[in-house]
Amino acid sequence: MSNRKPLCIGLSLATTWLTGNGWRRPDSCVEDTYSAGFYADIARRAEAAHLDFLFRPDVLYLDPQVLDRSPGFSSLDPTVLLSAIAPATKRIGLVTTAATTFNPPYVVARQLQSLDWISEGRAGWNIVTALDGSRNFGDAPMPPSEERYSKALEFTEVVRQLWRSYPREALLLDRAEGKYADPALIRPIDHHGPYFNVQGPLNLPARGAGRIPLFQAGASEWGRDFAARVADAVFAATPDISAGAELRQDLRGRATTHGRKPDAVRMLPGLSLYLGRTASQARDLYETTQGRTEEAHKLAYIERMLNIDVRTLAPDQPLTSTMLGEPGVPMRGQTHVDLLRRLVMREQPTLRQLLQRPEVCSSAHWQIVGTAEDALREIVARVEAGAADGFIALPGGAAESLDLCLSELVPMLAAQGLFRKQYSGETLADHMGIVP
Repeated sequence: MSNRKPLCIGLSLATTWLTGNGWRRPDSCVEDTYSAGFYADIARRAEAAHLDFLFRPDVLYLDPQVLDRSPGFSSLDPTVLLSAIAPATKRIGLVTTAATTFNPPYVVARQLQSLDWISEGRAGWNIVTALDGSRNFGDAPMPPSEERYSKALEFTEVVRQLWRSYPREALLLDRAEGKYADPALIRPIDHHGPYFNVQGPLNLPARGAGRIPLFQAGASEWGRDFAARVADAVFAATPDISAGAELRQDLRGRATTHGRKPDAVRMLPGLSLYLGRTASQARDLYETTQGRTEEAHKLAYIERMLNIDVRTLAPDQPLTSTMLGEPGVPMRGQTHVDLLRRLVMREQPTLRQLLQRPEVCSSAHWQIVGTAEDALREIVARVEAGAADGFIALPGGAAESLDLCLSELVPMLAAQGLFRKQYSGETLADHMGIVP
């Protein structure tokens, strides 16, 4: 462990503790989730724990059918939100999400560069192609995965060219000579590609010599290759150690193939944390907020993903690979389909067991239900198995999970030398060890 880089740790601002029945708890603060002050308070606490970054995922559509039982994914715009809470913090990174399928690259480049100025170098970009939402941006259907990622690759390159088109050193600000900037250093990008034609330059200078870190979410075949080419970190759904080790090793190999160092891409699984002062308290928290809710919703999800009629099965009847139908149209991406099918083929769980698995009830994220000490042991085991370079915390069930993560779990990791005790840098790139 001593030869490893320190863990990279982020915190999701997706209010994951409000899912299931969590929002119904009297201490949930669900009334405040559209208030910038609510998130600013969380940001200050996360910065006091010296986390690398705050991470705000996003979608560009709303399913009204879920709103009768949960907040769903309705949320403030991530870039606007992070810009609003940036003045409340000084060091912690601010990673926003912007989709490459629906946005113009010039607009995204300007928004991210603006966030970098506002936060004094702490901006990060979570690049997504988006799984749905096309009906909110025209009548064209969602392109297939290969096309989405081909477009995303060009989109990302255009954004990076725009960031370089107006370098900081071009700003002279010479009052005596009346020279504001050196036009010779500001160049159009004149990009002409299959998807975009962008002249440039960007109408905003770069803040400094460093660069904005890039994140990616998605572990399909095309998503992995995209991440290996451009990403500094991957937000991944890896419900078990074997899935994490396989993905991390694959990303390292692909990065090498694309001329990058194998450790250039950090694998950061989502970590769903149901924490309590005791293990029994944690189990009760999970059961009351997740374990007994939305069974009909979970059954429908399993049926869609596996193409099998599970309602005819007895609760303790094992599911086997021979029961699986042909894969249908994925509702949440091929990665989630593959994870769920692989679980059935590997473990043959009963229906009762399957309903409790993270592949069904927590977006296939790694899940820990227990004390901070339990979480510490599992995190160490993952890292030692080569299945993670850190994690993005997704506190669940109640605000207490967030409190225990920041006040107990993270300090325990720091005490074991796995995480920092103080910030040593000023920017997100500094925290992640990214050199210009």
